[in-house]
Amino acid sequence: MSSQSTPRPRGPIRSAIIGTGGIAHAHAQAIAALGDRMRLVAVSDIDAGRAREFAAAYGVGQTFGSAGELLDAGGVDLVHICTPPQTHAALAIQAMRAGVPALVEKPTALSLAELDEIARVEQETGVPTLTVFQHRFGPAVRHLRALVWEGVLGRPLVATCETMWFRTDDYFAVPWRGRWEVEGGGPTMGHGIHQFDVLLAVLGPWAEVTAIAARQLRPTDTEDVSAALVRFENGAVATVVNSLVSPRESSRLRFDFEHATVEVEHVYGYDGGDWTFTPAPGHEELTEIWAAGAASVDRSSHRDQFAAIADALAAGEAPEVSTADARRTLEFAAATYASAFQRIPVAAGAIAGDDPFLTSMSGGRVPWPPRKEEIA
Repeated sequence: MSSQSTPRPRGPIRSAIIGTGGIAHAHAQAIAALGDRMRLVAVSDIDAGRAREFAAAYGVGQTFGSAGELLDAGGVDLVHICTPPQTHAALAIQAMRAGVPALVEKPTALSLAELDEIARVEQETGVPTLTVFQHRFGPAVRHLRALVWEGVLGRPLVATCETMWFRTDDYFAVPWRGRWEVEGGGPTMGHGIHQFDVLLAVLGPWAEVTAIAARQLRPTDTEDVSAALVRFENGAVATVVNSLVSPRESSRLRFDFEHATVEVEHVYGYDGGDWTFTPAPGHEELTEIWAAGAASVDRSSHRDQFAAIADALAAGEAPEVSTADARRTLEFAAATYASAFQRIPVAAGAIAGDDPFLTSMSGGRVPWPPRKEEIA
């Protein structure tokens, strides 16, 4: 992120949404939940009718037919990019060049090279791009991260990260789904990325990935299952599984530390009741320490991250999740594909130079034929 200070808005943060499809509703609802701290003042969509309907539903006074028109009109402090993934990088750069910070739905970009271009423009303009990884911001994860940083739980040893979801063939009838050049990947990029972002946020930098990926059932170009073995710089080891073919849906994270096991199971958002804390013998006092900070009844949501962004912008500070943070998570996805398709371990930092996985998550090495004709 640029060393320049983050602009400090006066009064409520004036937000605008670019793209009024499904995920935009989560953004609008989260903005509304913040009351006077953030206000939705404009929306844009290439579908004018959808934009008007969305604006009417959320009491928004201004609608535009393009991101350019919205940005040219001015009067916004933050744009929320809720369009299909292949547009994210270009729209973030357009916003930064207009002097407006961008908050981008995952994935921030389709490749590490695209994200590096975002970072270059960020440095040039001094305007940040942020990424939506809302599960980092739920009270229990914030509490867990603090305990880890303070060393209260002892050294991290073993972890499990599972995103076991289910999507039908019909889900992929949407033209941009299941295609490398439009979505960037399968569940590794578009679904499990939320869970392993939390894994990385808790355990810190990863060192090496060994992975497999497969297309088991779905009519996609991309994988519908991936699995990885991960070694972290701090010595912890983890498994990461991402699936779209699992009828009993579950999102599960388990962390085994020297002094306790901390785990959560949910589907699309957790609250305090979804967590289980098990102290190691002799460390029973940690149960009370855990309970003191993890008992929220609110589900993790976009609201948690937007509140953190509002606090940071009001203070003139740099909000999470920065481009550098997002790159570590995106690099993990790229390493998963690079390891799976080349059948080799991939170290952090190894995808560089002329490595084909720098410019494409598929790296041109997908071991199965395309099925685009089956998606049409």
